[in-house]
Amino acid sequence: MTLIDALRVRRSQGRQYIADPLTAMPQGFRGRPRLAAGACGDGCDACVTACPTAAVTPAPLALDLGRCTLCGLCAEACPDGRIGFTAEPRMAATTPAGLIVRPGDAATPVPEDGALARLFGRSLRLRQVSAGGCNACELELNAAANVNFDVQRYGVEWVASPRHADGLVVTGPLTRAMAAATRLAWDAMPAPRVLVAVGACAISGGLYAGSDALDRALLDDVTPTLYVPGCPPHPLTFVVALLELLGRARP
Repeated sequence: MTLIDALRVRRSQGRQYIADPLTAMPQGFRGRPRLAAGACGDGCDACVTACPTAAVTPAPLALDLGRCTLCGLCAEACPDGRIGFTAEPRMAATTPAGLIVRPGDAATPVPEDGALARLFGRSLRLRQVSAGGCNACELELNAAANVNFDVQRYGVEWVASPRHADGLVVTGPLTRAMAAATRLAWDAMPAPRVLVAVGACAISGGLYAGSDALDRALLDDVTPTLYVPGCPPHPLTFVVALLELLGRARP
């Protein structure tokens, strides 16, 4: 490819760089659910039956983002149209309770952790481990460092060795085959360190919850600092959550 060819490609593609991830809104993305207020029809459990991961509960209506795969089947099944999905990528939380969406709830920022902001606000090194994932979450995490999202401009970088990392990012449902390797990566990291669970599989087991092929002991022993839901999460969900947690989202 000549320089002229490269310039033509650049011109045809336009500006892909996202100047401010905190205000960006992805197009065509099925993001944060929106639940309407009001009572469901008597005995109606269409959304509950349609959900493949038991993420929806009726009476009162609520949706657990930690289980949700964003498949949209609940919205299709609801006869009253009480469930819908927005393009909002902000869905992360620091607790499982923060992942529960109820009628009228709007996206809220991840609360800043002052201690982590002082330690890692300017430099955070992360090691990612795929613990039985399908590679969807892994691809989106890779995209977080590309020219579009460029999380490295905020001092967040992926590293090859857990001994060089400040935190472990886990994807996949944590299979037995990966249990020892995931635990080894965590134990190899010097304290202080953080654990980030990315994707429905990592947070709850997702479609594989309850399978005897899983070993989720690490998440039973170590409470994640951050939960990033999705199947897979949008890169903006991951990037914005980190920035908010580390206090980089302040005006």
